[in-house]
Amino acid sequence: MLHPAPGILHGRVAVQTCNPAQQPDRAMSIILALPLVLFFTAFILLSWSRQHGYKSLPPGPTPIPVLGTPHYMDLKNIKNFKKLSKEYGSVFTIWRLSEPVIVLCGFEAMKDALINHAEQFSARPMIPVNYVFSKGYDIAGPRWRSLRRFTLAFLKELGMGKKTMEMRVLEETKYLIQAVLETGGKPFNPTMSLSCALGNNITVLAFGEHFDYQDKTLHELLLSASRYISGVNSPLSTLCNMVPVLLKVPTIRHKAVKDILYIETHVTKSIKSHKENLNPESPKDYIDHFLVKMKEVEHETDPDFCDTSLLVVAVGFLAGGVETTSSTLKFMLMLMAHLPDVQAEVHREIDEVTKSLRPPELMDKPQMPFTNAVIHETQRLVDIAPTAFIHATTEEVKFRGYTIPKGTPVIPFLSSVLMDPSQWETPDEFNPGHFLDEDGQFRTKLACMPFSVGKS
Repeated sequence: MLHPAPGILHGRVAVQTCNPAQQPDRAMSIILALPLVLFFTAFILLSWSRQHGYKSLPPGPTPIPVLGTPHYMDLKNIKNFKKLSKEYGSVFTIWRLSEPVIVLCGFEAMKDALINHAEQFSARPMIPVNYVFSKGYDIAGPRWRSLRRFTLAFLKELGMGKKTMEMRVLEETKYLIQAVLETGGKPFNPTMSLSCALGNNITVLAFGEHFDYQDKTLHELLLSASRYISGVNSPLSTLCNMVPVLLKVPTIRHKAVKDILYIETHVTKSIKSHKENLNPESPKDYIDHFLVKMKEVEHETDPDFCDTSLLVVAVGFLAGGVETTSSTLKFMLMLMAHLPDVQAEVHREIDEVTKSLRPPELMDKPQMPFTNAVIHETQRLVDIAPTAFIHATTEEVKFRGYTIPKGTPVIPFLSSVLMDPSQWETPDEFNPGHFLDEDGQFRTKLACMPFSVGKS
C-alpha cells in the first residue's frame, strides 16, 4: 500500500513556517562566522604559499597546508628518516607546521655541515617545552656559550682528563664494586647500581654531596632524570613544540615538565644551602664557583650568571649526565655476557697491563687497544642518541646546491652515520675491528659520533 510522501497532505504541499523573529539572528550568525571562515582560509593559503615558496630547499615529502608533515616530526621513530633518506637523499626537508626543518643523513653530509660549515650550522632553535623551565639559559638559549665556557673551565680546574678527576672516579668504583659484591653472586639488574655510581660522580662534583646507594633521594633523582630524558621526544613534547600555545594550558604545561620538577626542587635546596655557607676564598664545588662568578658580574645589567642560569645548568648536570652513560655501560655489560670471547680478551689485556695489582687507569689506554676499541664500538652500536640536539643556521647557507634560510632548524640524524656502510665494514654487527688497524693498534674514526660533532 502506498503512503503519501512526507510533506504532501491532502494534495497540498506542507510548507514549513519560520518565525520572522529568528531570521535576523540567523543572518547575524552568518555575518559573524564569515570573518572566521575568511581568516582560516587566508591562514591556510598563507601556510600553503609559504611551504611552496621555498623553491631552493632540499626535497622532501609534500607538506599538508598548516599541519606540515607531522608524521615525520616524531624523532623517536628513526625508521621514518631511513625511509626518507632512501627516497630523497642525504639532505631532505620535513615540515613543522609551515616551518621547514632540514635533516642531515650519512657521514659525508654530516661532516660537510657540522665540520666544514661549522659556524653556519652552530645556532640552536628555541625549544618551547625546554623554555618553560630554562627561560633561555639551556643549550638552546642565546647565553649558552658563555655558560658552557665557564663550565669547561671549572671542569679543567678540577682536573678533567687529569689525575685528580680520575682519582674521584676510581674512588667511586669502590662503592660500585661493593654494591655488586652484596648481590652474593646471584643474578641482578645493574641499572640502579650503575646510575648511583654515575649520579654520585656528578653530585659530588656539582653539589658536594655523596649518597649511599640505597638512599631514596638519590633513587628519585635518578628516576626523575631517566623519565625526563625519555620524555624529551615524547608525543606530548613533540606536539607542544609544534604547537607552543598548548603550553599556556596549566595542565598540559605541568605534564610536559613534571619530570624535571623533583630535580629542580632538590637543586634549589642545595643552592640555598650553598649560599648560606659560601666561602668565596675557598669554593668547594660547581655551585660554589658559580656563586662566586655571580658576585663578580652582579654589577652588569643583565648578566648571564644569575640564580636562574645556575638552577638550569645544575639541573642539566643531573638530567643529562647520568642516563646516557649508565645506558651505555649496561649495554656493554650485556654485550660482554653474550660475547665471552670478547670478554676474555678484554680481561686478558687488562690483567697483562695492570698485573692484577691495581685498577686500570687513563695512562694505560695506549697499552689497551682492544679494550679501547670495545668501548668505542659499544658507543657506536648502542646508538644512544639517534638524533643530535637540533641545530639551526646562523645565516642563509648555500649548501650542496640548496639555499637554506637563516634560522632554519637542522636535525643531525646520527644513527645514519653510526650505521653508514661507507664508513663501517659490518655496520649492523658488533665488531671491535672497526677501531683497530692492521697491526692491532687503536685507530680513531671521525664517523664515530655518538653525541654529535662540530661546534656546540
